[in-house]
Amino acid sequence: MDNHYGDFHDHNHKTVFVLDHTPYFGISCENPIEFEFLKARGPGCLPIPPFSKSLWTCSFESALEYCRIVWDLFPINKLIRFVASDHIPHCINEWLPAHQNLGHLTSTMSTIGVPPTVLPSNTKTEFTVLHGMKVALEALNEPTEAQLARIKSDIPGKLINRGRVICITSTRDDESMNRLEEIFLSGLMHQNKVATKSDRLLVIDHCHLVIINTFPANVDSQVSNHTLKSLSPILSTEVHSVKANLIPNKLSALILEHYDLTSTTVTGIPMKEEQNASSSANYDVEIYHHSSAHTAILKSNASDSLAIQTQKENHEYLTVTLKWCTPRGTTGSELHNCTRMHRITPVDVNSRPSLCLINFLLNGRSVMLEMPRKSGGKITSHLLAAHGGEIYIHTLCTARSVLEDPPSISEGCGGRVTDYRITDFGMLMKQNALLPVKSNTSDKIPINEMVSRLNRMTRYWPLTISSTLIFNLKMYIDPLPSIITKETITEEEVNQCKQIIRNLISLENKHESLHPMNTGQRVKGQKRDEQYKTMWNELDILIKNNLHSEQHKTIHKCLLESHAFKDEKVELDEALRELDQIGPSKPDLDAQRASVIRATTDSPMSPPPLSNIASASTSRASGSSSNKNLYDMFLAMNKPKSRPEFAGRMGDGLKAKLYPNLKADRNSKPEGMDVD
Repeated sequence: MDNHYGDFHDHNHKTVFVLDHTPYFGISCENPIEFEFLKARGPGCLPIPPFSKSLWTCSFESALEYCRIVWDLFPINKLIRFVASDHIPHCINEWLPAHQNLGHLTSTMSTIGVPPTVLPSNTKTEFTVLHGMKVALEALNEPTEAQLARIKSDIPGKLINRGRVICITSTRDDESMNRLEEIFLSGLMHQNKVATKSDRLLVIDHCHLVIINTFPANVDSQVSNHTLKSLSPILSTEVHSVKANLIPNKLSALILEHYDLTSTTVTGIPMKEEQNASSSANYDVEIYHHSSAHTAILKSNASDSLAIQTQKENHEYLTVTLKWCTPRGTTGSELHNCTRMHRITPVDVNSRPSLCLINFLLNGRSVMLEMPRKSGGKITSHLLAAHGGEIYIHTLCTARSVLEDPPSISEGCGGRVTDYRITDFGMLMKQNALLPVKSNTSDKIPINEMVSRLNRMTRYWPLTISSTLIFNLKMYIDPLPSIITKETITEEEVNQCKQIIRNLISLENKHESLHPMNTGQRVKGQKRDEQYKTMWNELDILIKNNLHSEQHKTIHKCLLESHAFKDEKVELDEALRELDQIGPSKPDLDAQRASVIRATTDSPMSPPPLSNIASASTSRASGSSSNKNLYDMFLAMNKPKSRPEFAGRMGDGLKAKLYPNLKADRNSKPEGMDVD
């Protein structure tokens, strides 16, 4: 397990929360919360109206959740202090380890109460957050137990005292915010002067000031955000202006940045329903842990890492989605090949899915997490298990273990790939062998020329046999690949490449199949047309990646003129030929063929029926439509119908008589029947 707990030289060793306790923070945040949970109420019972938290409650609860996450993941040496500021500063706790828990914070904060509404009569000081910021700087000057032990030890080197101040307050505009930062900087410089004259205080080497400007949800703030900037060599500041109900979201993004954490969403967790224990539903649980747990999977394959990373809804950070793998009787005591192990903590600690997952793991069970791959398939990448009452995420080794025998060169990396182009790679090494140079008379540096040559020759160089076709057709395309990777090409070589392209065109016109030397997975079972299509596309990619000069461009132009445009013309001629054959010359066979084509192409996005096009194409083939314009062709396609028109549609005012023979049928007597 990586040691992220013993380092007390960074800003995370000391953090001070300065909470504004002035009367303004006693107002509502204007974010109503419904408190009515009953579906039906009896007569005479009034509904409970929604309520809103105050700015003070929003800020304190958010800071408390920040502390919970930090202390869950870093049990030691990540110290946090609280200071509430109104007309005087209120110190909630000290740097002592006994004060670093939520119970002490909540019990001490309850004695302070809600923000005051009036100024006490026995004082003349004003309500301001500056009282608390001054105490925060004094707290950073005080040494912690770990720093005192470091001073008393014989370890060489200077003790670096850094810290962070997170201030949740509210200001009117940017000018007031800038003034607050300047006052804090002057106070920091003053405290350092005091610390240099004291034997028990430490000079603050650097302070990170984070100001969260908050306001009710129905108010527009005049304070602008600004990213981290350096006001002086010992002070860096940043400002975030957020609504009071969104402070938890902002602190969630900040804590990931401050402590180098990341988010993982465990998806597809089967949980039994409370109402019906026989049924289960899938839930998602989000957890926080150190970011190095995902280093291996995020750096292995770019497309796979993008597929598993998604934006957290209503938040500013990304979360990695891993799928729950059904446990098969495994326990946390079993040995697994792990590369890293870190503590985890649930984000929504009070939700039922989080409680179910935590209790499941604390009972001695372990859970495998699967990472889906964009190319298909999945891989077991992580393990959740509890050790000593604390839950950890284990990064599993996805490569071959060092305890196993190394793979042979024919087996490939990890034994998963077995069709590397080993012979071609050997030729590539021989062609680019480095030789010592005694003297260099030219201005060019040999090593730079060699790097440029390797870049040209490997710009398109498939690693495996199954991922390429043209390099398996050397009897057809050689020496085009070796010529096209050169820096300069002669006219003779250009003509040679053009002749190779023409020979390939001739083979395709003769409908001859390609016979690759090494049949890989990609070309196995392919039809002739698919083979040629794959070959032309890959040849185009090879030449386009090597357009070093005008001669190279000439070869590429020859490929486009000889193949791409030819294919389009052939396909168009074949389509017109098929349409011309659908006509009155073969009424039975051609009509049947037309009906089959219509049946296979009719859809909401299909073109008009082929019967109309066939009549126009037939007349064009006979030569009668050579002088017709578009309007004449349209009239020819809409010939009058052979069936007589319905009388009701012949014109205005005409009426069609329905059932004209109805009366005559009633008067006639059926044979063999008497009507009374």
